[in-house]
Amino acid sequence: MIFDFKDKVVVITGAGGVICGDLAKAFGKQGAKVALLDLNLEAAQAFASEIKAAGGHAKGYRANVLDKDHLQDVHQEVNKDFGPCDILINGAGGNNPKATTDNEFHENDLPEETKTFFDLDPTGIEFVFNLNYLGTLLPTQVFAQDMVTKEHAAISNISSMNAFTPLTKIPAYSGAKAAISNLTAWLAVHFAKTNIRCNAIAPGFLVTKQNENLLFDEQHQPTPRAKKILGNTPMGRFGKADELTGGVFFLADHNLSSFIDGVVLPIDGGFNAYAGV
Repeated sequence: MIFDFKDKVVVITGAGGVICGDLAKAFGKQGAKVALLDLNLEAAQAFASEIKAAGGHAKGYRANVLDKDHLQDVHQEVNKDFGPCDILINGAGGNNPKATTDNEFHENDLPEETKTFFDLDPTGIEFVFNLNYLGTLLPTQVFAQDMVTKEHAAISNISSMNAFTPLTKIPAYSGAKAAISNLTAWLAVHFAKTNIRCNAIAPGFLVTKQNENLLFDEQHQPTPRAKKILGNTPMGRFGKADELTGGVFFLADHNLSSFIDGVVLPIDGGFNAYAGV
């Protein structure tokens, strides 16, 4: 069996970023009609231009995943340009410095300037939860309206290793991604009587624009945190964006995964399987 996405309408949120931009290009190569949604229109259009230059069908759209009315307008544009959505990739998400601690463990003699758990800004925490959770729920509300009438349709969410075991320093992001995994299972059950399947991938550690400064110093050497990550990843390296493609394709293609629903697939170099000893 082979992947079959020819003429499928694939809607991808967060498509201006490295991971989802790469997924968009991969779907474009398979003959899909790709709608790239991102708050950064120029970034989405740049990836769309690459797809079109390679002979594919794509268009970038400015989309705020936290504004349902705006999403409804984008939904109408996509339907006019390509038709109703067959595959929805909810890739919008991220963290915020206001929701991140400086220290991994609380100690009573920390320097005064240390941003601890007690100093976390509620607005930053709210932003992270909204961006990840609502930023997945609202696009699903909008685009799944058409998908419920399809013969076969699929929703793929982006969870994280944090959803299995929370990482230090980033409590809001870890909790928000755990919520994505829970929502994925909920949506799978909710839509089980239709022809929509809902699954998720949980990427391990990839180098992106968001985390590059956390993983490498000015000499581009791994930071202490990066060394801990690599030490707990049995494959001993960071993942690459294109290494997510096979898992996403597998979960999205009815020919390959028609009886798979509500799962979260780790793509992590063995990180989730490793106990550290």
